[in-house]
Amino acid sequence: MDDFVCNKLSEWDLSDLIETFKDQGINQDQFCNLEDEEIKELIQKVGPRKTFIQQFKLLKKKNNTSTTKQETMNSATQVSPSTSEANDTRNMDMDPREESSKCQSPSVKRKRPNSAAEESIALEVKDIMKDVKMKLQKEKKTKLNDFLKNKISDLETRKRMLVGVFGRTGAGKSSLINAIVGEKNLLPSGSVCACTSVIFKVEANNDSKKYEAEIEFIKKEDWKEELWFYKNLLEDDDDDAHEKLTALYREDWKSKSVEELMDKKYFRGIPEFLTGNKKTLKCESAGELSNKIVKYVSASNEEDDGVRQYWPLVECMTVRLPNKDLLQHVTLVDIPGNGDRNKTRNNMWKKMVGSCSTVWILAETNRAVAEKEAWEILQNANSLMGNGGECQRIDFICTKSDDVGVHSEADVRDFVLKRNQLAKRKVKAEFQKEYPQYSKQFSFEVFTVSGKEFHNSVHLQPDDTEIPKLRDVLQSLNNNHSESLNYVSGARGILSLIQGTRCREVADSKMKACRDLQEKMQHELEVLQKAIKEIYRTFEQCLTEGVKESQDSCEGQMHSMLHPRGEKGGASHKRLLFAVMNNGVFNAKKGKKKNINMTLSSKLTGCIDEEFRMTFPNEDKSGPFKGAIDSFSLDTEGKINTYKDVRLQLRFLKTEEDKLKTKLKKIIREDKKTIYSSLTDTIEENMQKCYSDAAVIKGVGSLEKMRTTINDHVNDKKDTMFKMAKDNMLELLNELRGKILKKLNETLMESIQLSLGTDDCSFPDVSGELDRVETFYSLLEANPNPN
Repeated sequence: MDDFVCNKLSEWDLSDLIETFKDQGINQDQFCNLEDEEIKELIQKVGPRKTFIQQFKLLKKKNNTSTTKQETMNSATQVSPSTSEANDTRNMDMDPREESSKCQSPSVKRKRPNSAAEESIALEVKDIMKDVKMKLQKEKKTKLNDFLKNKISDLETRKRMLVGVFGRTGAGKSSLINAIVGEKNLLPSGSVCACTSVIFKVEANNDSKKYEAEIEFIKKEDWKEELWFYKNLLEDDDDDAHEKLTALYREDWKSKSVEELMDKKYFRGIPEFLTGNKKTLKCESAGELSNKIVKYVSASNEEDDGVRQYWPLVECMTVRLPNKDLLQHVTLVDIPGNGDRNKTRNNMWKKMVGSCSTVWILAETNRAVAEKEAWEILQNANSLMGNGGECQRIDFICTKSDDVGVHSEADVRDFVLKRNQLAKRKVKAEFQKEYPQYSKQFSFEVFTVSGKEFHNSVHLQPDDTEIPKLRDVLQSLNNNHSESLNYVSGARGILSLIQGTRCREVADSKMKACRDLQEKMQHELEVLQKAIKEIYRTFEQCLTEGVKESQDSCEGQMHSMLHPRGEKGGASHKRLLFAVMNNGVFNAKKGKKKNINMTLSSKLTGCIDEEFRMTFPNEDKSGPFKGAIDSFSLDTEGKINTYKDVRLQLRFLKTEEDKLKTKLKKIIREDKKTIYSSLTDTIEENMQKCYSDAAVIKGVGSLEKMRTTINDHVNDKKDTMFKMAKDNMLELLNELRGKILKKLNETLMESIQLSLGTDDCSFPDVSGELDRVETFYSLLEANPNPN
């Protein structure tokens, strides 16, 4: 058995299989061409076999594209990188870029890599770092050795971008998604979340050629609680509840108890629901998968009593499609418009909405401005997607642009294009009129699309449908440039440190540089802490004003919530009962969602909104804490002239600083959602007692008693709960400050001490690997906007 097989099994944490493969005399070529039956015979245990098969598939996929990748590399670089064997030692006074440039003829110019080339560069560098990690594993185990291996493992930080798709049933979501992903038969019209609860995700299948669906169910205990609610507290005319219960139980729900409805016989088709596991469906085609998933996401219109529907129990479905480069790092998420009364499902809904970097709001072209559901999403855009999320752009998509009714065939295209322009102007005007404040927070564009015409091209050209434009939006989110550059930069830093440690005669320079950097870091931490404290004081002042405004206005707010105009007592009682059973959230007149807690906290959030947006901007170009994180610097590049002997270690520290800042920004982006929502969450916690008390009030005059109970509670709590909300938010802000400073101090101090404060020189020569990565880094750095 050759080293390749041994290394691969070790890399995959399957070292126990080395002797088995050795006994069978399997070399590299035989290893790469193993058949399924041979794998099953070689690896008897299921666990290791599954691990092997998963890694083996990835290896074969990479090998299948290796020829193309090498051709791309050759055309992209036009250089011949040196190897480790060609260069056992490195001139420590020479910049690696200068050294690598000597290998290239002055007359040969490098071509700028495109996106495909950048992906290949990243794969090439990942292979290099895997090999380097294997070398380190063979060296003596030391603290610095472990540190370097961990840094290599930590290089992979890819995150999927989420694009949230909102729109009422019938707005054309199925047709749009089909057109975007290039699968005409994936989603039949009206299938996507016709019910009001399932979150539906579409992304690329990077591990298989199958069409797959992964189904996550709500917890069994949550469904039992929801059943009790439906059976005991809802009115007879609640169509949504009746639809849910009938879908799963047919007519049985009308005569059976909650315990009887939890019988296992109703869940025979989904044993995963009872065990708390996910259900996976695998198919050969989009059409086959479409037929299988309908009962998990959609309220069927068929009169077939034999078909049990399971969508009331589904929390989320993820569909994965093969060969979809456009979705390589992007996920389309069809999100129900208003969440759900099930707590688990509603928490996922909030998390999903808050995680969308782009939001698509759909409405039919012929009623785009009048579509209330579409515009209601924008009403909550700030709390859910802006300050309370990470959304950077909102696209308003006018669907079914080809729907022109009775019209002359010859004039259809001209009519459609003219109406599209008119629709765009009207939607933009409405947005500017109703939401001028959002222009600072989100980019806003309007598209007029037709999925049907994109597939059929009866009256419109593909570009007329604007589906290609939306694909360009996804492609911009899918851009690999920054991720590739970050990975290659990190690899370059690690290799620089490994090579720098091999020089044994720079102890004095290392000691001086170490002391200098530690002093610089302490100074920078003090500057950062001062900046954050100033921001804290500003929030404290804003919230103090918000507390007073909240105390002065809460009585009027509650009166308007509890006594809606033009609503009769029976309807008011039903809505209020639903509100107190649903943590203060209910459907008001005309289906508009109302939230008592958000109303009560609106003065607090209103007082901090602008300051919060400037402190925690969603756009990448503006750093958090008004640029204070970006301003933090050890100035390692500026110290290279002073400490030339340790310039490779200083380069590593620069990449570590950059990588740490990127990580901190991700931490801040997540924590700021919790900080902002804490104001409403605190109010909701304080309102729980009155909701519980009001929910048990029955009999004559119950509506007025419920109203009195809630009003009295707000009056009793107003002197404390708004201040508590303020204090809780400031405490979370303070915790974030401590987390940032601790992370910077501990991470950079460890990196400084290990790279400059140790005498460990027992590392392999990686000069050849460093040369190659230098070449790739120079290519990526010189090309910020690949096509």
